[in-house]
Amino acid sequence: MEEKRYIGYEIKSISHLIRRKLDTTFSSSECDGMTGVQHAIMGYIMSHAEQGEIFQRDIEKEFSLRRSTVTVMLQSFEQKGLILRIPVSRDARLKKIVLTEQAKRLSERTWREIEQFHQRLEENLTADEKEQLLFLLDKIKQNLMK
Repeated sequence: MEEKRYIGYEIKSISHLIRRKLDTTFSSSECDGMTGVQHAIMGYIMSHAEQGEIFQRDIEKEFSLRRSTVTVMLQSFEQKGLILRIPVSRDARLKKIVLTEQAKRLSERTWREIEQFHQRLEENLTADEKEQLLFLLDKIKQNLMK
């Protein structure tokens, strides 16, 4: 009898593999003891800061993380001198996230590593397979947001 495979378990398994691989990729001392997820977030901040202002809620939404998780992570980045949180004149509650020069140097390496990582993930997928996978994952996300 064939064992039933559950989509949730498969996604969780892939998530663990991705996290482990990212952590291994970024485990060197020059990475300042940050996890793979932290580097992914730094890469996100770097790429989106060039396009305009970036705020904590953008990170929460992009990575599907809780506000408290992102708050702690940003506080850690701030303590390490990687970011500044600057109040925005139009709304005192909002603070845009700005990378320091130290973070920009680290982020350039981070971004290269993340790009290579994504290339490895997609290595054996055709453009149609990638598009179909992303379409299906979006459907699953929508199911979970109901």
